[in-house]
Amino acid sequence: MKVLIIGGDGYLGWPTAMAFSARGDEVMLVDNFAKRKWELEEGITPLGGVPTLQERIKKWVNITGKQIHLEVGDITNHRQVYSVLEDFKPEAIIHYGEQPSAPYSMQSRDKAVSTQQNNIVGTLNLLFAMRHSCPKTHLIKLGTMGEYGTPNIDIEEGWLDVQHNGRSDRVMYPKKPGSFYHCSKVHDSHNIEFACRIWGIRATDLNQGVVYGLETDEMQGEPGLRTSFHYDHVFGTVLNRFLTQAAANEPLTVYGKGGQTRGFLNIQDTIKCVTLAADNPPADGDFRVFNQFTEQFSVKDLASKVLEAAARSGVEASIVNLDNPRVELEEHYYNAKHTALVDLGLEPVFLTEEVIDKMFASVLDKKEEIRTDLFPPSIKWSQQ
Repeated sequence: MKVLIIGGDGYLGWPTAMAFSARGDEVMLVDNFAKRKWELEEGITPLGGVPTLQERIKKWVNITGKQIHLEVGDITNHRQVYSVLEDFKPEAIIHYGEQPSAPYSMQSRDKAVSTQQNNIVGTLNLLFAMRHSCPKTHLIKLGTMGEYGTPNIDIEEGWLDVQHNGRSDRVMYPKKPGSFYHCSKVHDSHNIEFACRIWGIRATDLNQGVVYGLETDEMQGEPGLRTSFHYDHVFGTVLNRFLTQAAANEPLTVYGKGGQTRGFLNIQDTIKCVTLAADNPPADGDFRVFNQFTEQFSVKDLASKVLEAAARSGVEASIVNLDNPRVELEEHYYNAKHTALVDLGLEPVFLTEEVIDKMFASVLDKKEEIRTDLFPPSIKWSQQ
Protein backbone atom coordinates (compact mmCIF):
# COMPACT_ATOMS: atom_id res chain seq x y z
CA MET A 1 0.00 0.00 0.00
CA LYS A 2 1.19 3.53 -0.76
CA VAL A 3 0.70 5.53 2.44
CA LEU A 4 1.05 9.29 2.76
CA ILE A 5 1.46 10.57 6.32
CA ILE A 6 0.84 14.27 6.89
CA GLY A 7 2.68 15.44 10.01
CA GLY A 8 5.32 12.72 9.89
CA ASP A 9 7.66 14.48 12.35
CA GLY A 10 5.15 14.39 15.20
CA TYR A 11 4.61 12.30 18.32
CA LEU A 12 2.28 9.95 16.42
CA GLY A 13 3.36 10.58 12.83
CA TRP A 14 6.85 9.12 13.15
CA PRO A 15 5.83 5.88 14.95
CA THR A 16 3.06 5.44 12.39
CA ALA A 17 5.58 5.81 9.57
CA MET A 18 7.83 3.13 11.04
CA ALA A 19 4.91 0.75 11.55
CA PHE A 20 3.74 0.94 7.93
CA SER A 21 7.28 0.83 6.57
CA ALA A 22 8.12 -2.22 8.72
CA ARG A 23 5.33 -4.24 7.17
CA GLY A 24 6.44 -3.39 3.64
CA ASP A 25 4.24 -0.45 2.67
CA GLU A 26 5.64 2.43 0.62
CA VAL A 27 5.63 5.45 2.94
CA MET A 28 5.94 9.15 2.22
CA LEU A 29 5.98 11.81 4.94
CA VAL A 30 5.02 15.46 4.61
CA ASP A 31 5.91 17.96 7.31
CA ASN A 32 6.82 21.64 7.55
CA PHE A 33 8.24 21.23 11.10
CA ALA A 34 5.81 23.84 12.45
CA LYS A 35 5.52 21.97 15.76
CA ARG A 36 9.25 22.42 16.40
CA LYS A 37 8.84 26.12 15.64
CA TRP A 38 5.93 26.41 18.09
CA GLU A 39 8.01 24.67 20.76
CA LEU A 40 10.83 27.17 20.24
CA GLU A 41 8.38 30.07 20.48
CA GLU A 42 7.05 28.71 23.78
CA GLY A 43 10.51 27.89 25.16
CA ILE A 44 9.57 24.24 25.45
CA THR A 45 11.67 21.10 24.94
CA PRO A 46 10.40 17.50 25.04
CA LEU A 47 11.99 15.26 27.65
CA GLY A 48 15.19 13.75 26.29
CA GLY A 49 15.02 15.73 23.08
CA VAL A 50 14.09 14.37 19.66
CA PRO A 51 16.39 13.74 16.68
CA THR A 52 15.46 15.52 13.48
CA LEU A 53 13.14 13.70 11.12
CA GLN A 54 15.94 13.38 8.58
CA GLU A 55 18.18 11.80 11.22
CA ARG A 56 15.47 9.34 12.23
CA ILE A 57 14.76 8.35 8.63
CA LYS A 58 18.48 7.75 8.05
CA LYS A 59 18.69 5.63 11.22
CA TRP A 60 15.62 3.64 10.14
CA VAL A 61 17.09 2.95 6.69
CA ASN A 62 20.40 1.84 8.24
CA ILE A 63 18.67 -0.55 10.66
CA THR A 64 15.96 -1.99 8.41
CA GLY A 65 17.06 -1.32 4.86
CA LYS A 66 13.59 0.11 4.21
CA GLN A 67 13.24 3.60 2.72
CA ILE A 68 10.85 6.29 3.95
CA HIS A 69 10.36 9.25 1.61
CA LEU A 70 10.15 12.82 2.87
CA GLU A 71 8.61 15.91 1.31
CA VAL A 72 9.20 19.10 3.30
CA GLY A 73 6.04 21.07 2.71
CA ASP A 74 3.08 22.92 4.17
CA ILE A 75 -0.45 21.67 3.49
CA THR A 76 -1.80 25.21 3.83
CA ASN A 77 -0.01 25.75 0.49
CA HIS A 78 -2.49 24.22 -1.93
CA ARG A 79 0.02 23.98 -4.76
CA GLN A 80 2.32 21.79 -2.66
CA VAL A 81 -0.58 19.55 -1.66
CA TYR A 82 -1.72 19.11 -5.27
CA SER A 83 1.85 18.36 -6.35
CA VAL A 84 2.46 15.69 -3.70
CA LEU A 85 -0.82 13.87 -4.33
CA GLU A 86 -0.41 14.06 -8.11
CA ASP A 87 3.14 12.64 -7.95
CA PHE A 88 2.76 10.02 -5.21
CA LYS A 89 -0.84 8.86 -5.82
CA PRO A 90 -1.34 7.42 -2.30
CA GLU A 91 -3.87 4.70 -1.55
CA ALA A 92 -4.25 5.95 2.04
CA ILE A 93 -3.61 9.38 3.57
CA ILE A 94 -3.10 9.57 7.34
CA HIS A 95 -3.68 13.15 8.43
CA TYR A 96 -1.88 14.20 11.62
CA GLY A 97 -0.77 17.57 10.22
CA GLU A 98 -2.51 19.97 12.58
CA GLN A 99 -1.74 22.23 15.53
CA PRO A 100 -2.51 19.73 18.33
CA SER A 101 -2.82 21.77 21.53
CA ALA A 102 -5.90 23.19 23.22
CA PRO A 103 -3.88 25.50 25.53
CA TYR A 104 -1.85 26.84 22.60
CA SER A 105 -5.06 27.83 20.83
CA MET A 106 -6.36 29.64 23.92
CA GLN A 107 -3.40 31.96 24.49
CA SER A 108 -4.52 34.85 22.32
CA ARG A 109 -6.50 35.93 19.30
CA ASP A 110 -3.44 35.35 17.11
CA LYS A 111 -2.94 31.77 18.34
CA ALA A 112 -6.64 30.96 17.97
CA VAL A 113 -6.67 32.30 14.41
CA SER A 114 -3.42 30.58 13.39
CA THR A 115 -4.68 27.28 14.84
CA GLN A 116 -7.88 27.42 12.84
CA GLN A 117 -6.16 28.59 9.67
CA ASN A 118 -3.55 25.84 9.88
CA ASN A 119 -6.00 23.07 10.70
CA ILE A 120 -9.06 23.96 8.63
CA VAL A 121 -7.34 25.37 5.53
CA GLY A 122 -4.87 22.48 5.45
CA THR A 123 -7.65 19.91 5.54
CA LEU A 124 -9.67 21.74 2.88
CA ASN A 125 -6.62 21.82 0.60
CA LEU A 126 -6.21 18.09 1.11
CA LEU A 127 -9.85 17.39 0.24
CA PHE A 128 -9.74 19.43 -2.97
CA ALA A 129 -6.44 17.83 -4.00
CA MET A 130 -7.89 14.37 -3.36
CA ARG A 131 -10.89 15.13 -5.55
CA HIS A 132 -8.55 16.30 -8.32
CA SER A 133 -5.77 13.68 -8.17
CA CYS A 134 -6.86 10.59 -6.22
CA PRO A 135 -10.63 10.50 -5.50
CA LYS A 136 -10.51 6.81 -4.52
CA THR A 137 -7.86 7.36 -1.84
CA HIS A 138 -8.90 6.64 1.75
CA LEU A 139 -8.47 9.64 4.07
CA ILE A 140 -7.77 8.76 7.70
CA LYS A 141 -8.03 11.91 9.80
CA LEU A 142 -7.01 12.07 13.42
CA GLY A 143 -9.83 13.71 15.32
CA THR A 144 -10.28 13.99 19.06
CA MET A 145 -12.78 12.88 21.68
CA GLY A 146 -12.63 16.49 22.85
CA GLU A 147 -14.92 17.39 19.93
CA TYR A 148 -17.84 15.88 21.86
CA GLY A 149 -17.25 17.68 25.15
CA THR A 150 -18.89 16.07 28.19
CA PRO A 151 -22.60 15.67 27.38
CA ASN A 152 -24.99 14.27 29.97
CA ILE A 153 -25.90 11.44 27.59
CA ASP A 154 -23.92 8.54 26.13
CA ILE A 155 -21.49 9.49 23.35
CA GLU A 156 -22.05 7.42 20.22
CA GLU A 157 -19.42 6.73 17.55
CA GLY A 158 -19.90 9.79 15.40
CA TRP A 159 -23.56 9.41 14.46
CA LEU A 160 -26.83 9.70 16.38
CA ASP A 161 -30.23 8.27 15.48
CA VAL A 162 -32.82 10.93 16.29
CA GLN A 163 -36.60 10.83 16.58
CA HIS A 164 -38.31 14.21 16.68
CA ASN A 165 -41.98 15.11 16.30
CA GLY A 166 -42.79 11.74 14.84
CA ARG A 167 -39.94 11.69 12.34
CA SER A 168 -36.50 10.06 12.46
CA ASP A 169 -33.09 10.77 10.97
CA ARG A 170 -29.42 9.90 11.39
CA VAL A 171 -27.28 12.95 12.12
CA MET A 172 -23.70 13.63 13.15
CA TYR A 173 -23.46 13.49 16.92
CA PRO A 174 -23.79 17.02 18.41
CA LYS A 175 -20.45 18.54 19.36
CA LYS A 176 -19.55 20.79 22.27
CA PRO A 177 -15.83 21.55 21.87
CA GLY A 178 -13.80 22.87 24.78
CA SER A 179 -11.24 25.12 23.04
CA PHE A 180 -10.56 26.87 19.75
CA TYR A 181 -8.37 23.91 18.86
CA HIS A 182 -11.30 21.53 19.39
CA CYS A 183 -13.51 23.87 17.36
CA SER A 184 -11.11 23.49 14.44
CA LYS A 185 -11.37 19.70 14.67
CA VAL A 186 -15.18 19.88 14.65
CA HIS A 187 -15.04 22.06 11.54
CA ASP A 188 -12.67 19.54 9.93
CA SER A 189 -15.14 16.74 10.62
CA HIS A 190 -18.00 18.63 9.00
CA ASN A 191 -15.90 19.57 5.97
CA ILE A 192 -14.79 15.96 5.46
CA GLU A 193 -18.32 14.57 5.87
CA PHE A 194 -19.58 17.12 3.34
CA ALA A 195 -16.83 16.17 0.85
CA CYS A 196 -17.73 12.49 1.24
CA ARG A 197 -21.40 13.27 0.65
CA ILE A 198 -20.97 15.42 -2.47
CA TRP A 199 -17.79 14.02 -4.08
CA GLY A 200 -17.90 10.37 -3.05
CA ILE A 201 -14.62 10.58 -1.12
CA ARG A 202 -14.21 7.92 1.54
CA ALA A 203 -12.89 8.85 4.98
CA THR A 204 -12.38 7.56 8.50
CA ASP A 205 -12.46 10.04 11.37
CA LEU A 206 -10.57 8.67 14.38
CA ASN A 207 -11.82 10.55 17.42
CA GLN A 208 -8.86 9.79 19.63
CA GLY A 209 -8.61 9.97 23.39
CA VAL A 210 -5.54 11.11 25.29
CA VAL A 211 -2.47 9.14 24.20
CA TYR A 212 0.27 8.03 26.58
CA GLY A 213 3.43 6.00 26.17
CA LEU A 214 7.01 6.36 25.01
CA GLU A 215 7.76 3.39 22.77
CA THR A 216 6.38 1.21 20.02
CA ASP A 217 7.70 -2.12 18.76
CA GLU A 218 9.53 -0.49 15.87
CA MET A 219 11.64 1.76 18.12
CA GLN A 220 13.47 -1.35 19.39
CA GLY A 221 14.89 0.65 22.30
CA GLU A 222 16.94 2.66 19.80
CA PRO A 223 17.34 6.30 20.98
CA GLY A 224 17.81 7.45 17.39
CA LEU A 225 14.25 6.35 16.56
CA ARG A 226 12.46 7.83 19.57
CA THR A 227 9.46 10.10 19.40
CA SER A 228 8.69 13.16 21.51
CA PHE A 229 7.52 13.14 25.14
CA HIS A 230 5.87 16.37 26.27
CA TYR A 231 5.01 17.08 29.89
CA ASP A 232 4.70 20.87 29.73
CA HIS A 233 1.57 22.98 30.21
CA VAL A 234 1.16 23.69 26.48
CA PHE A 235 1.76 20.46 24.56
CA GLY A 236 2.00 17.96 27.41
CA THR A 237 -0.76 15.59 28.48
CA VAL A 238 -1.93 14.89 32.00
CA LEU A 239 -0.36 11.46 32.55
CA ASN A 240 3.00 12.66 31.20
CA ARG A 241 2.85 15.66 33.53
CA PHE A 242 2.05 13.55 36.58
CA LEU A 243 4.87 11.09 35.85
CA THR A 244 7.47 13.83 35.44
CA GLN A 245 6.23 15.73 38.49
CA ALA A 246 6.56 12.61 40.63
CA ALA A 247 10.02 11.88 39.22
CA ALA A 248 11.11 15.47 39.97
CA ASN A 249 9.74 15.29 43.54
CA GLU A 250 7.15 17.91 42.69
CA PRO A 251 3.47 17.61 43.71
CA LEU A 252 1.08 16.29 41.08
CA THR A 253 -1.04 19.27 40.00
CA VAL A 254 -4.70 18.32 39.68
CA TYR A 255 -6.81 21.06 38.09
CA GLY A 256 -9.93 21.76 40.11
CA LYS A 257 -11.73 18.82 41.69
CA GLY A 258 -10.13 16.26 39.40
CA GLY A 259 -13.36 14.58 38.34
CA GLN A 260 -12.75 15.45 34.69
CA THR A 261 -13.06 12.11 32.86
CA ARG A 262 -11.65 11.29 29.46
CA GLY A 263 -10.79 8.34 27.23
CA PHE A 264 -7.15 7.18 27.14
CA LEU A 265 -5.06 4.82 25.03
CA ASN A 266 -1.50 3.59 24.71
CA ILE A 267 0.55 4.87 21.76
CA GLN A 268 0.91 1.24 20.63
CA ASP A 269 -2.88 1.10 20.30
CA THR A 270 -2.91 4.31 18.25
CA ILE A 271 -0.68 2.58 15.71
CA LYS A 272 -2.89 -0.53 15.73
CA CYS A 273 -6.04 1.55 15.25
CA VAL A 274 -4.65 3.51 12.31
CA THR A 275 -3.42 0.29 10.71
CA LEU A 276 -6.81 -1.38 11.17
CA ALA A 277 -8.54 1.61 9.63
CA ALA A 278 -6.19 1.60 6.63
CA ASP A 279 -6.59 -2.13 6.06
CA ASN A 280 -10.39 -1.94 6.27
CA PRO A 281 -11.41 1.11 4.22
CA PRO A 282 -15.02 2.33 4.04
CA ALA A 283 -17.11 2.35 0.89
CA ASP A 284 -16.97 5.25 -1.56
CA GLY A 285 -18.83 8.23 -0.16
CA ASP A 286 -18.81 6.89 3.40
CA PHE A 287 -17.76 9.08 6.32
CA ARG A 288 -16.93 6.61 9.07
CA VAL A 289 -16.27 7.63 12.68
CA PHE A 290 -14.47 5.53 15.29
CA ASN A 291 -14.02 6.58 18.91
CA GLN A 292 -10.38 5.66 19.40
CA PHE A 293 -9.63 4.96 23.04
CA THR A 294 -9.51 1.89 25.28
CA GLU A 295 -10.15 3.05 28.88
CA GLN A 296 -11.78 5.93 30.75
CA PHE A 297 -10.15 7.60 33.75
CA SER A 298 -10.74 10.72 35.78
CA VAL A 299 -7.81 13.04 36.45
CA LYS A 300 -7.79 12.07 40.12
CA ASP A 301 -7.81 8.37 39.13
CA LEU A 302 -4.65 8.94 37.09
CA ALA A 303 -3.02 10.89 39.91
CA SER A 304 -3.66 7.96 42.27
CA LYS A 305 -2.16 5.50 39.78
CA VAL A 306 1.00 7.62 39.52
CA LEU A 307 1.27 7.92 43.33
CA GLU A 308 1.14 4.12 43.55
CA ALA A 309 3.71 3.69 40.76
CA ALA A 310 6.04 6.16 42.43
CA ALA A 311 5.68 4.33 45.76
CA ARG A 312 6.58 1.02 44.09
CA SER A 313 9.79 2.72 42.88
CA GLY A 314 10.58 4.10 46.33
CA VAL A 315 9.57 7.66 45.43
CA GLU A 316 7.26 9.62 47.72
CA ALA A 317 4.81 11.75 45.74
CA SER A 318 1.91 14.00 46.67
CA ILE A 319 -1.08 15.74 45.09
CA VAL A 320 -2.06 19.39 45.12
CA ASN A 321 -5.31 20.81 43.71
CA LEU A 322 -4.93 24.00 41.68
CA ASP A 323 -7.54 26.45 40.45
CA ASN A 324 -8.61 25.11 37.09
CA PRO A 325 -7.19 27.25 34.23
CA ARG A 326 -9.82 25.78 31.89
CA VAL A 327 -13.55 26.42 31.71
CA GLU A 328 -14.96 22.89 32.01
CA LEU A 329 -17.10 20.68 34.20
CA GLU A 330 -15.00 19.14 36.97
CA GLU A 331 -17.54 16.46 37.89
CA HIS A 332 -19.76 15.02 35.18
CA TYR A 333 -21.28 11.99 33.48
CA TYR A 334 -19.07 10.41 30.82
CA ASN A 335 -19.83 7.25 28.88
CA ALA A 336 -18.44 7.05 25.35
CA LYS A 337 -18.98 4.07 23.06
CA HIS A 338 -15.82 2.58 21.54
CA THR A 339 -16.57 -0.83 20.06
CA ALA A 340 -15.95 -0.40 16.31
CA LEU A 341 -12.17 -0.78 16.42
CA VAL A 342 -12.42 -3.75 18.78
CA ASP A 343 -14.82 -5.31 16.27
CA LEU A 344 -12.13 -4.85 13.60
CA GLY A 345 -9.61 -6.72 15.76
CA LEU A 346 -8.05 -4.24 18.19
CA GLU A 347 -6.47 -5.98 21.19
CA PRO A 348 -5.76 -3.12 23.61
CA VAL A 349 -2.72 -2.50 25.78
CA PHE A 350 -4.25 -1.37 29.07
CA LEU A 351 -2.72 0.94 31.68
CA THR A 352 -1.61 -1.86 33.99
CA GLU A 353 0.88 -1.54 36.84
CA GLU A 354 3.54 -3.02 34.56
CA VAL A 355 2.89 -0.43 31.84
CA ILE A 356 2.86 2.59 34.14
CA ASP A 357 5.89 1.32 36.11
CA LYS A 358 7.87 1.01 32.87
CA MET A 359 6.91 4.55 31.86
CA PHE A 360 7.85 5.90 35.27
CA ALA A 361 11.23 4.15 35.15
CA SER A 362 11.94 5.72 31.76
CA VAL A 363 11.08 9.18 33.10
CA LEU A 364 13.18 8.64 36.24
CA ASP A 365 16.18 7.86 34.03
CA LYS A 366 15.89 11.40 32.67
CA LYS A 367 15.14 13.06 36.00
CA GLU A 368 17.99 15.54 35.68
CA GLU A 369 16.58 16.83 32.39
CA ILE A 370 13.11 17.64 33.77
CA ARG A 371 12.32 21.36 33.77
CA THR A 372 9.99 22.13 36.65
CA ASP A 373 9.31 25.60 35.23
CA LEU A 374 7.20 23.93 32.53
CA PHE A 375 4.66 22.54 35.02
CA PRO A 376 2.61 25.57 36.19
CA PRO A 377 -0.33 26.38 33.87
CA SER A 378 0.00 29.93 32.60
CA ILE A 379 -2.75 29.86 29.96
CA LYS A 380 -6.23 30.56 31.30
CA TRP A 381 -9.38 30.03 29.22
CA SER A 382 -11.23 32.98 30.76
CA GLN A 383 -8.55 35.63 30.22
CA GLN A 384 -8.27 35.89 26.44
